[in-house]
Amino acid sequence: MKGKMEFHTVRGYQLLEQDKRVLTSSMEDYLEMIYRHSLESGYIRINTLSELLNVHPSSATKMVQKLVKSGMVNYQKYGIIFLTEKGKQVGQYLYDRHNIIEKFLSIIGINENILVETELIEHNISPNTLLNIDLFNKFLEENPDFAERFREFKEARSGTITGRDA
Repeated sequence: MKGKMEFHTVRGYQLLEQDKRVLTSSMEDYLEMIYRHSLESGYIRINTLSELLNVHPSSATKMVQKLVKSGMVNYQKYGIIFLTEKGKQVGQYLYDRHNIIEKFLSIIGINENILVETELIEHNISPNTLLNIDLFNKFLEENPDFAERFREFKEARSGTITGRDA
């Protein structure tokens, strides 16, 4: 059949996208955290990174070694990690991606577990979808009446899914 959509399981879609990606989701998490912390001090130590991500220092060391091989970071004696130029660019993208999604979720009224929701979404979103969410966030900033109308709409239909009782 022409035009037939080809469906996959969630894992199937992830595997299709994984072939296009240079970094795994875990590598992205580490790089984003290195970038976040580097904004303040310019570098991060292995122990700090492991504490921030709630992992063992040995796990952080292994991941940082992978990031070194990918050209994202430089790792020096005494556990000091610096971003390369490439790492800074990708880290900023990951940081911005996180903030765009978190802002969108906040706008639509997600208050509980917003960090968890953001983390789960950010690794599975296409650049095109992210761009459109960013534009939508900016549209709502420039048109706060639409955001307020959505809040009212949502409040009037709380407890329903697509207008039907859940």
